[in-house]
Amino acid sequence: GMSQACIALDMPIVSGNVSLYNESKATGGGSAILPTPAIGAVGILEDWQKSATIGFKAAGEDVFVIGERSGHLGQSLWLRECHARSDGSPPSVALSDEADVGKLVRSLISSGIATAVHDVSDGGLLVALSEMALAGNVGVKLDEAFTAAMGFAEDQGLYVVTTSDPDALSHACGWSFPSYAHIGRTDGNTVRGPNFCVPLATLRAAHEGFFPALMDGEL
Repeated sequence: GMSQACIALDMPIVSGNVSLYNESKATGGGSAILPTPAIGAVGILEDWQKSATIGFKAAGEDVFVIGERSGHLGQSLWLRECHARSDGSPPSVALSDEADVGKLVRSLISSGIATAVHDVSDGGLLVALSEMALAGNVGVKLDEAFTAAMGFAEDQGLYVVTTSDPDALSHACGWSFPSYAHIGRTDGNTVRGPNFCVPLATLRAAHEGFFPALMDGEL
């Protein structure tokens, strides 16, 4: 699978490690840690000034998702953390679609249309949006009432992109990759939608306070 992905995405892997047999003696043995593949890859950025970070840059920018949204929850963090389940299969991967959407997102960055970019991965779309809001200290107002499937699905090949020129982004996506949607605008100091509202201060306390509390034995 890794070999096929490297060829399809033209991505060189220069180092890595895959541990498949991780038995822990901390509990007397027999408790396996999940397999942990680690991959080191490299790429060339012709002009570092034409790069994007994940943080929202300013209020009043439009927020889009680019890629297919399937609502796939199998093996998701939401399923594990909220329901203590590890059901279903992981989301499927279409390498040709991954390559297409990656090429489009890179073009949006290099042309200056995209002001912030984040991939949707562990935790799904709402986690990605929260990370962007925290990184930029700018909130977001979302258009849709999120279900669990739309908010926490870990769909592959899905990106969140902000822009101050939504017409240019729509034009680029319409020509290159038709699966995109406007989902809101950056604004205020909360992450909110029609059916929820969470202050950035609350998200930051949960995000930044977890590890110290764990080390202090509070969790």
